[in-house]
Amino acid sequence: MVLMFEPAPSRVQRALFKIIFEARTRAGRIFDLVLILTILASVVVVLLESVPGLSRRWGQGLPGLEWAFTLLFTVEYLVRLWVVRRPGTYARSFFGIVDLLAILPTYLSIFVPGAQVFLVIRLVRLLRVFHVFNLGGYLGAAETLRSALRATRFTLAVFLTALLALVVFLGALMYLVEGADSGFSSIPVGIYWAVVTVTTLGYGDLVPETPLGRGITSGIVLIGYWALAVPVAIVSVELSRAMNSPREEVGGEEAERRRSPGTDAPPCPACGAGDHQADSLHCRRCGGRLSSTPPTEEARDGGTPS
Repeated sequence: MVLMFEPAPSRVQRALFKIIFEARTRAGRIFDLVLILTILASVVVVLLESVPGLSRRWGQGLPGLEWAFTLLFTVEYLVRLWVVRRPGTYARSFFGIVDLLAILPTYLSIFVPGAQVFLVIRLVRLLRVFHVFNLGGYLGAAETLRSALRATRFTLAVFLTALLALVVFLGALMYLVEGADSGFSSIPVGIYWAVVTVTTLGYGDLVPETPLGRGITSGIVLIGYWALAVPVAIVSVELSRAMNSPREEVGGEEAERRRSPGTDAPPCPACGAGDHQADSLHCRRCGGRLSSTPPTEEARDGGTPS
């Protein structure tokens, strides 16, 4: 994993930086594993506190644990800011924002009772598991998914806008056809019913009673299957294109070279494994990132430059 931050100059700060931000060392791996287990335990405490029976039985025990976890994560967050050369860069980064949001709800609950339920956002911090276990290859898959969603954003926006207009129209139509006697007391209520019906959830709290209303409902259910299938198809096509694009963009000798398991890709700097595909980005054994600098012709041939 390429670090986005630089350690602070002092020896103590550099030592703590290596433990907190680098998982290649034994101490860093142990720290991250303990952190992940602590995050899971803190989320379990939040979940148990929402159960009335357990909350009454254990009294202030669960809130006490919740505050203990929050103070622990607060110290960790402050230490992270202290050991980096530019604290503001970390504070504005994705994980810096998530780390801050993971502790704010507890302090906010002093002024807004119940705000601590938002502590479940701590689960987002588990994304560090990709860093801890060297699952760098999965980051490439996440990038492929992100690029597919980005490529389809305009198509999906047009589709969702049309679907929204259709739902509003159907809600107004059912309000006109059924009326307040059937529970459709307003157009917003009709829109709520249309959304539930189009998405094929069908809660059953609102049921059309007139023959015309039931006929319209049958048509809406059929529209619902189309409404669910279209966005899935749009994203699936673009996702397939994104996954196959590296193979489509190269041809001839370059395509043949990429298909052959040669030794063009350098060995893994972490575990030393070789024999990677020429276009490999991550190690086949440990998942670590390979060097992006290809070897020279002399290095591949085993000779020396003239």
